[in-house]
Amino acid sequence: MLRDLQRPLKQRYKEDPGQAMIPAHASATIDIDGVTCRVTTSSTAVVAGLHPAAGGTGAFACSADMLLEGLVACAGVTLAAVASAMSVVITGGRIVADGHWDARGTLGVDREAPVGMTDITVRFELVTDADAETVARLIDLTERYCVIAQTLAAPPAVAFSHSTLPSGS
Repeated sequence: MLRDLQRPLKQRYKEDPGQAMIPAHASATIDIDGVTCRVTTSSTAVVAGLHPAAGGTGAFACSADMLLEGLVACAGVTLAAVASAMSVVITGGRIVADGHWDARGTLGVDREAPVGMTDITVRFELVTDADAETVARLIDLTERYCVIAQTLAAPPAVAFSHSTLPSGS
């Protein structure tokens, strides 16, 4: 059971909060000619490219969609963990995230137009016999403990840096 698996972790993190600081990592290989990059995940590689609204063909993954995919993935895993802790039986369903971004911002057409998502909504469509109050509590706790949702709600500082590698590297 999940609770049994998490019990020693929770105890360790209470005793030594430094152990709870878990690193996350992502990397991508750039393809300048194709205006794409290959993102290596733990299970596969995804080629990301420009959205058709920014001049792409639509043949490659859109980074905005990938952001929403990360959000629904995290929300789904968190929902399952919270449901387990609450003893709520979920027999099916899905999580849908929708958002909008203004292509004028990313293309530099209008300096006043935002670059990035302007809104995101997350909808849970659950198959469960739990009552409405229990489902509402489940969703509230899912939002509270979802790492990606909380990162978007209270964005961290993001710093860019660079290094130059010799040609042919």
